[in-house]
Amino acid sequence: MSTTNSLSSLTGSLANTGSSTGTSSFGQGINVQQFVQFALAGQQANITALQNQQTSLSAQTAEITKISSDLSNLDNAVFALKDPLGVLSSQVATSSNSAVVNATASSSATPGSHSITVNSLATTSSYYTGALTTSSTTISAGTFQVKVGSNAAATVTVDSTNNTLSQLADTINNQNIGVSASVIQDSNGYRLALVSTASGAPGDVTVSGNTTGLSFTKAVTGTNASLVVDGIPISSASNTVSNVINGVTLNIGSPSPSTPVTVNVNPDTTQVTSAINTLVNAYNTVITEINSQFNVAADGSGGGPLETDNSLREVQSQLLGALSYSISGNSGIVNLASIGVNFNNDGTLSVDSGKLASTLSSNFSAVQNLLQNTTTGFSQNLSTVLSNINSPGTGILSLDSQSLNNTSQGLSRQLSDLQAALLVQQANLTTVYSRVNTILQELPLLESQISQQLASVK
Repeated sequence: MSTTNSLSSLTGSLANTGSSTGTSSFGQGINVQQFVQFALAGQQANITALQNQQTSLSAQTAEITKISSDLSNLDNAVFALKDPLGVLSSQVATSSNSAVVNATASSSATPGSHSITVNSLATTSSYYTGALTTSSTTISAGTFQVKVGSNAAATVTVDSTNNTLSQLADTINNQNIGVSASVIQDSNGYRLALVSTASGAPGDVTVSGNTTGLSFTKAVTGTNASLVVDGIPISSASNTVSNVINGVTLNIGSPSPSTPVTVNVNPDTTQVTSAINTLVNAYNTVITEINSQFNVAADGSGGGPLETDNSLREVQSQLLGALSYSISGNSGIVNLASIGVNFNNDGTLSVDSGKLASTLSSNFSAVQNLLQNTTTGFSQNLSTVLSNINSPGTGILSLDSQSLNNTSQGLSRQLSDLQAALLVQQANLTTVYSRVNTILQELPLLESQISQQLASVK
């Protein structure tokens, strides 16, 4: 009797213990999966911690990639100012009367003022024929010669294959003799028009030796443009005149023999202003992104993935130093502030448009020297700093990214090892707890059998 009571007591104790760990009572066994999870909780916590570290490293790497891309944009903006053939060498030509003379300037133009008088425009030579009733009216067979400028005369033959105006126009165009042929229509009927493909005297057209039924009339004689540039008489076969003023192209639109036109060539301050604003915007994008990594509130909130990254703090310091760069002398144009580009409290820049415009207008050469001097210029210095920061393989950010990548690879190996070990432990523990579960499920039957045996002993 005492043995039976003892076994019952033990069974109850096991049942109570089991209920707190996944076992409700004997016979139902235990929750094997839950027991395995409890046993492996420590190892899983270690794996989760490593995974969290990897997530953090990925966020840091992504942020470095973004900042590196922004720095590349800044480097492009710097190059636009550093390039000796870039915006600082650009010139603009302005005309006092663009209807008479419009002008464009290349970077090779020399600043200065020029006086231009347009006496006459270049004309394009042309001929037309007498009117026919229709464009398909038959033309008598024959020939005529077309001569353009000093070129040899070309013979045009009319026969049964091209004895309409449309067919004859096609024949002339296919001969490539320096004229463009077309059929025109007005109230008088249809006529063949011949227009020289070259303007001025070199393109003057002459039609001779005509034995066809067509009559030819010269509409316009090809003549050269006549103009006076800085007191020098100029004859031009085209109304676009190049190479008279170095680096400047003149487009003459109408004659004005009695009124000279003034063309001024000056540095293109509009392009320079745009390039400086582009530089400021590109820099502000970079420094704002970097600053955001370190903007941590008093309660510890805020900041970015790189808030503890000392390499990024070095980048921030170098950028601020490069944008504060100064030279000496140079008529007082010694740094960005002297041309109207000023620091804000947060390290970003703002442009005083009025001061920048005034400085570019009054002392362009000093601004150019500040920005573009090949040894001491602002752009050269900033370009060097950016190379030190962002060069692939050797730059501060590149090395920082490589370090993060190496750490991430090490974590991946640890994770792989831990996860492999966890799988083995999980399999072993599942086997063990499954056996326990089987035993617990069989206990009621065993208890019943023992009780029956004990009862029979009585």
